[in-house]
Amino acid sequence: MDGVVHFEIPVDNVKRATEFYKKLFGWDIQKAGEMPYWMARTGKCDEDMIPVEIGKINGGFYERNKESSPNPSIVIKVKNIDEHIKKIKIAGGKVLFNVREVGGMGRYTQFKDSEGNIVVLWQDLIPA
Repeated sequence: MDGVVHFEIPVDNVKRATEFYKKLFGWDIQKAGEMPYWMARTGKCDEDMIPVEIGKINGGFYERNKESSPNPSIVIKVKNIDEHIKKIKIAGGKVLFNVREVGGMGRYTQFKDSEGNIVVLWQDLIPA
């Protein structure tokens, strides 16, 4: 069974938003290298930044712009993204763009489900 492994929240003001979530939930939020992206750790993590507490997932924040998704999204990890793209189309969903690679970590795309929600599909490049 494929599971939710990450969330993403678009923001208009990074400083304001990250301070809000830090104060509200106590999350550790740090800029991710040179990318315009901020990682949110929602609990204790191992050395690879993988949550070690049952039920916890990490997430991220990005600046909202005309090219980005305007709404928060969930990320579902799959073993084979190409096979799931076929399944999305058969089930009546719409893939929003061709698969993209992220910094040697994985491949992703976004799709619109039967209700108009945008969901992110992710495949690790190096199997765990």
